[in-house]
Amino acid sequence: MTYDFDRIISRFGTNSAKWDGMAQAHGKDMIALSVADMDLQAPPKVVEQIVESARHGIYGYTDPFPPYFEAVQHWLDKAYGWQVPQEWIVFSPRIVQAVSVLIQRFTNEGDRILIHTPAYQPIAKAVAINGRKLAESPLRLVDGRYEIDFEDMERQMQQGVKMVLLVSPHNPTGRVWTREELERLAELCITYDALIVSDDIHADFIHEGHEHTIIAKLSEEIADRSIICTSPGKTFNLASLEIANIVIPNEGLRERFKDGLQQAGMHNPTFFAVPALETAYTACDDWLQELRAYITDNISFAESFMAEHMPELKVMKPEGTYLLWVDCTACSRNESDLVKWIEEQSRVSVSFGTSFGQAGEGFVRINVAAPRPLLREALERMAAHYPLSKN
Repeated sequence: MTYDFDRIISRFGTNSAKWDGMAQAHGKDMIALSVADMDLQAPPKVVEQIVESARHGIYGYTDPFPPYFEAVQHWLDKAYGWQVPQEWIVFSPRIVQAVSVLIQRFTNEGDRILIHTPAYQPIAKAVAINGRKLAESPLRLVDGRYEIDFEDMERQMQQGVKMVLLVSPHNPTGRVWTREELERLAELCITYDALIVSDDIHADFIHEGHEHTIIAKLSEEIADRSIICTSPGKTFNLASLEIANIVIPNEGLRERFKDGLQQAGMHNPTFFAVPALETAYTACDDWLQELRAYITDNISFAESFMAEHMPELKVMKPEGTYLLWVDCTACSRNESDLVKWIEEQSRVSVSFGTSFGQAGEGFVRINVAAPRPLLREALERMAAHYPLSKN
C-alpha cells in the first residue's frame, strides 16, 4: 500500500501547540517546522481503531491489561531485540512526567543531574523546577559531528552527579550513540554511582549506517541502574494521546517509581491511548516502513535545497530523528538576526538554538516530518529572504 504523505492537512483550530500556538503569537500566515510532532497523519489502522473506540460512547476509567504489556514486549523485541518481562514495564502518561517523578524519587534537592548540551529543554527544565542543579556537559563538535566530551563528563561526575539524563538518539543534534560511547558512559555511571535515565523516544527513526542500542542491554550491571523511557508518541504521531512505556529492570527502583506515580496521581491511561498503542505496535509495520523512507527523502531534499540556495548553512548530518540541526553562524551568531530572517521576514517557525541552552546560539532545529510541498515552501521562503543571497 502507498500512503499519501504529500497531502497537506490544516491543523489550525485543533488546539495544536505547534500551529495554533504559532498563530496566536505570530499569525496564521506562517509555516511551522518547529515542535517535534509530525504534520503527517497517524496510520490509517490507528485512526480506524480510535474511531471504533469512540463509537462505543462510554469513556470511563481504563487500566493497562495484558494485551498492552504484550504489545510493548512485542515492539521492544522486534524493534531492538530486547526481550523484557512484563513486570519491567510501567505505564506513564508522558516521558517528561516520568522523568520529573524519577528526579523526585531518586535524588534530593540540591543534587546534581547531568545532561549533554545542547539539550531538549523540557527534560532539562525538569531538573531546575524540582530544585536540583543542572550539570551541563557540552557535546564537542568534531568535523561536523557531535561527540560526548568524556573528560568533561568525568569532571562533572566527580562533583557528585546523582543521575545522568541520556537522550538517545540525541535531540537536537541527531546523534545515534554507538555501543562504545554508551559503554564508556555507563562505566562512568557505575564508577560514580549515578542512575541512568534514558529517553529513547526518537529511537524508531535511525538512518542508514547507524544502529540504536538500548543502554540497558549492555550488561546486567548496567541494566540494574538504568531506566529506559519509550513511547509510540513520535513514531506514530500519537503525542497527545499520552502513553509512554517506562522499562525498569531493577525491582526496587521500579516499585519506588510506581509509588512516585501514585503520589503524583498518575494512573488510568486515557480511553484512546492503549488501543492506539496496541494497534500501532502490532499492525502498522508497512506504514512505518513507508514513513521512514519518506522522512529520509525529506532530509535529503532539505540538505540539497540548502546546499544549493543557502550554501553557507551547515546541516549536521542526522544519524537519527526527523530533526535537522543547522549551523547558521555564517549568517549571524546573534539569534535575534536569525529570528528576523526566518520568523519575521520568511514567516517560518523553527526552533531557535537557545531554546536548547546557550550552547545552541547560532543554530536552528528544523522538523522535516511534514508533507514535502509544505517543507519545500518553507525552505523557499527562507531562501527568498536569505541574508547572504548573491542576488
